Amino acid sequence: MHIYWTKINQIIDESPEVKTYLLNLPEGFTWQEGSHTHFAFEGFNAGDKPNRGLIRHMSICTLPHENSIGITTRIKDQCSEFKSILRNMKPGDEVAIFKTHSNVPLKREGKNVYLLSSGVGLATFRPLVLEYVSNAEGVRSIHSLNVDSSKHYLFQDVFTTSTDTNFTVQFVDSRAEYYEAVKGFADDAGGLFYIVGSDDFLKENIELLRTQGVAREQIVLDKREQSIAEFLPAVQNV
Repeated sequence: MHIYWTKINQIIDESPEVKTYLLNLPEGFTWQEGSHTHFAFEGFNAGDKPNRGLIRHMSICTLPHENSIGITTRIKDQCSEFKSILRNMKPGDEVAIFKTHSNVPLKREGKNVYLLSSGVGLATFRPLVLEYVSNAEGVRSIHSLNVDSSKHYLFQDVFTTSTDTNFTVQFVDSRAEYYEAVKGFADDAGGLFYIVGSDDFLKENIELLRTQGVAREQIVLDKREQSIAEFLPAVQNV
């Protein structure tokens, strides 16, 4: 396992509780859209075993051509030790990234793609949208739906409806409005449904989609294969 040590270059306040940390791009570090990485602080590997309190699994919200590694996260007043440390970090501070992988690359199968997210889960989808806008080959259209009760909707410079690229965007602040929209999307018998959010959010979306007749193979989760099996079999025969 190769550990890349790099420095925070810039910190962007996206909203009162959400920050984006832009990291310098280490030599040799590569990734694709939909990637996540292990993000850690100094001392995480100082002992015999990694200090898991200093490590988090984070999505990368940028693409390599942007020349920085973007990590967007919500930090509440009451938060974990990890988030508390992160909140106090400044440009120039050093962090580690390792074990980078994508579970949700953009599938180019000639279908409509639906990006379903909650809150900062939208960060996972930002690179997919950028990849699509630069090259739409093999994708009929993309529809993004995000629910965030804070109403501080993220990345609105990227998530803007464009008829030229067959990209539609919808932000809502209530679960009721969100799930009504999902029901409408489920009428697309061949669509691909990407879901990012909390485990409960994933389960609610999967149950709704399966009840509406969406096949297991049409649902894409930001989870490893062994974890995906824990979410989908429970509703596999709906």
